[in-house]
Amino acid sequence: MPKDTSIKSILLIGSGPIVIGQACEFDYAGSQASRSLREEGIEVTLINSNPATIMTDKVVADNVYLKPLEPESIREILEKHSIDAVLPTMGGQTALNLAIKCDEMGLWEEFGVKIVGVDINAIEITENREAFRDLMIDIDVPMAPQAAAKSFLQGKEIAQEFGFPLCVRASYTLGGAGAAIVHDPAEFDNHLENGLKKSPIHEVMIDKALLGWKEFELELLRDANDNVVIICSIENFDPMGVHTGDSITVAPAMTLSDTTFQKMRDMAIHMMRSIGNFAGGCNVQFAVSPDDQEDIIAIEINPRVSRSSALASKATGYPIAKIAAKLAIGYNLDELKNQITKTTSALFEPTLDYVIVKIPRWNFNKFPGTNRELGLQMKSVGEVMGIGRSFQEALQKACQSLEINRNGLGADGRELKDQNQILHSLGHPSWNRLFHIYDAIKLGIPFKTIVEKTRIDIWFLKQIEDLIHLEGRIEKHHLENLPKDLLFEAKQKGYADRQIAHLLRCLESEVYSKREEYGIKRVYKLVDTCAAEFEAQTPYYYSTFEYENESIVTDKKKVVVLGSGPNRIGQGIEFDYSCVHGVLAAKECGYETIMINCNPETVSTDFDTADKLYFEPVFWEHIYDIIKHEKPEGVIVQLGGQTALKLAQKLERYGIKIFGTSFEALDLAEDRGRFSEVLEKNDIPFPKYGIVENAEQALELSDDLGFPLLVRPSYVLGGQKMKIVINKEELEHHVVDILNEMGDNQILLDHFLGGAVEAEADAICDGEDVYIIGVMQHIEPAGIHSGDSYALLPPYNLGDFVMQQIIDITTKIAVELKTVGLMNIQFAIKDDKVYVIEANPRASRTVPFIAKAYQEPYVNYATKVMLGEKKVKDFDFKPVKEGYAIKIPVFSYEKFPDVKKELGPEMKSTGEAIRFIKNLKDPYFRKIYSERNMHLSR
Repeated sequence: MPKDTSIKSILLIGSGPIVIGQACEFDYAGSQASRSLREEGIEVTLINSNPATIMTDKVVADNVYLKPLEPESIREILEKHSIDAVLPTMGGQTALNLAIKCDEMGLWEEFGVKIVGVDINAIEITENREAFRDLMIDIDVPMAPQAAAKSFLQGKEIAQEFGFPLCVRASYTLGGAGAAIVHDPAEFDNHLENGLKKSPIHEVMIDKALLGWKEFELELLRDANDNVVIICSIENFDPMGVHTGDSITVAPAMTLSDTTFQKMRDMAIHMMRSIGNFAGGCNVQFAVSPDDQEDIIAIEINPRVSRSSALASKATGYPIAKIAAKLAIGYNLDELKNQITKTTSALFEPTLDYVIVKIPRWNFNKFPGTNRELGLQMKSVGEVMGIGRSFQEALQKACQSLEINRNGLGADGRELKDQNQILHSLGHPSWNRLFHIYDAIKLGIPFKTIVEKTRIDIWFLKQIEDLIHLEGRIEKHHLENLPKDLLFEAKQKGYADRQIAHLLRCLESEVYSKREEYGIKRVYKLVDTCAAEFEAQTPYYYSTFEYENESIVTDKKKVVVLGSGPNRIGQGIEFDYSCVHGVLAAKECGYETIMINCNPETVSTDFDTADKLYFEPVFWEHIYDIIKHEKPEGVIVQLGGQTALKLAQKLERYGIKIFGTSFEALDLAEDRGRFSEVLEKNDIPFPKYGIVENAEQALELSDDLGFPLLVRPSYVLGGQKMKIVINKEELEHHVVDILNEMGDNQILLDHFLGGAVEAEADAICDGEDVYIIGVMQHIEPAGIHSGDSYALLPPYNLGDFVMQQIIDITTKIAVELKTVGLMNIQFAIKDDKVYVIEANPRASRTVPFIAKAYQEPYVNYATKVMLGEKKVKDFDFKPVKEGYAIKIPVFSYEKFPDVKKELGPEMKSTGEAIRFIKNLKDPYFRKIYSERNMHLSR
């Protein structure tokens, strides 16, 4: 069936601010769906409250509404635009819930709007766990013993009937909110009460816990003709009991027999067809018994683009959201092209001749004292993906991508050797269990014990054991007598030069020279969806060590954009926004654009964002090999946050051109001592400060600076380990804490300006001229991290005298540092005097917010300045609109119920929203001003 020509305008609903369980994978899905619909000549109107996303940029949709995701906002849009259909499947649970609410209110019917891409009844069935169970029984799909409870008494009765351990899951929630595994009857009452409270319909599903069973997911697409394709099988490394968002996952499935896979495939298709008649994407989760029987139990089905859809898309090269959007408007799969090969049909199931491994990224260090054990409630804030020709290679590359001060899995001298600690970790999964499994095998703990403690399939454990045996063989040699085939094997299994250097007791550079001498070179393979059966047209690559290189180098001028790696608190989707705009701007300037990143959730790693995508760790060895292969004019580092900036020194050392602000200026801004000399030279006020390297020096310096003190390590993002201390005891404790966690990092002590007001300015500079794109004033008093503070753009009460100081200081610093590109400066204002807290000559978290508020592509402008294609004077900046934009931080504290909800210098928010007001009499502003200007907890 061809597309539905009656649909000329579609409303796309976004997912709102980033929270744990619903992150930037939905920005990717929404952006891809919007582009897909606009290709068909359909007008796309988009609503989302998240200013940090590409999805809410005017390059993505025809009409963008940055408004609260509420029925009132939907009504306003429907009254202004002639909307034919709404597509709610690209914005996670938030979008679906809003679509259901509007449907119940009769909004869609009132305005003649069709719901496409999903069946409302299907959502009801899958979210109402009792109705879902009844349906599964009707279609003979096995499920674990379970029952729904709508009251505390009913829940107690079910528990008595089933016996422990039990799973308690709240209905209609996201990311496992309100879910828990309960072993102890004494803990059941609290979990039951919490689940009933979290569920919007006051209902929990109580299941008999299938602990130790293996968990699998299938990603499906179905068209209106009832054609169904399985896009990807995904196996969880961790067994049932760990939320799939917190589990290491592998694609394709590694330990599933073909017979069981075919049975699972048939069950998934049967389930999808049974829940409703809709065209679009679907995610189905199963449990499989860890024995030869491989019994299959259905866990759940999500009739929408899910968190795993982005991973499956990047893993296979099959653009699920893009195709799902076309299916929603009536196309059938056989009428659409495979977007990678451009010649074959979309009615096919991708074939992988490689393996991908996804590892989540957590930020437990932001929440000291919290329970770090993983369970049914998702706690990770981001993820990385490694691609390799084997599980081992993909696993090592994923570990290298995490940015947790590990060089990969093992071979870095950081093993845990305390047997009791290891055994405890094996039985209580947390962020580091993978590394402790390696430690356990290396220590000689029997496989039987490891399997009993972890319930992880022995196939995975044997793969890790093989790596340890390989290390043992390498350690018997020195660099001079290391056999070529042994070095080649290590590289094929994903080992970094740095890891091999550790095993050989030599330098990383010496290992690199040795493999150059042996002719062991990294080659690049295409992600082509069809295991090279057909020629791929889309340049999406991963590296490995073989002999044939599929990445053809052109003679065009090129630029490399370094991505920001995994999302984490303090470095999130805002930097992906900047990277994407950097790529678009460089394309406009005639460059062939090359993106390097390892985050499967993002728009920057979409196969058609850059001219070439290398899905690789943002890790020196990988980057250097790509640069040597492609020979670009230079590299852009100031858009990818601290991840990319940390590589600037090595780029400088190896003579690789950095576009924009020089490494010298980037380093000067980070070096508080040298930066303070610049401020003194220019008569710019700043708080009294000092630099120390140990606790003794800190105590001596505190006598001179006086308390309170702001204590922070250098070269970090998101206020990591920043704290205000009020006495010597607190100072000593925190300095020792920083040194234990961050090694020999310099520690900065600043006299804290209590009672000050904080503000920040963002600017574009070409080395001579400066344009200040926005000044934001924080509502909370000084001491709250800027990412956690409500803020107003423009400022609400700074006054002309203070504003002029901010303008003058920003201009002076930008020119003095020879900034070329973006700059962010943070200020403290006390008694009408402006003090500089810090300056960052790079893209900041606030740039997307200001760009959305003023509707200007500032990163695009800044990139053209970096590339030397434009000067600041060349841009026709629009006059600033009247009114104010409020930045609203969003937190995920419900995932950490045992943590004090107290804010301070270290950032804890996971996302942000934007709200526009006409004047300062607005009731919303008055409310938050009165609350936030006085209190420091949320």
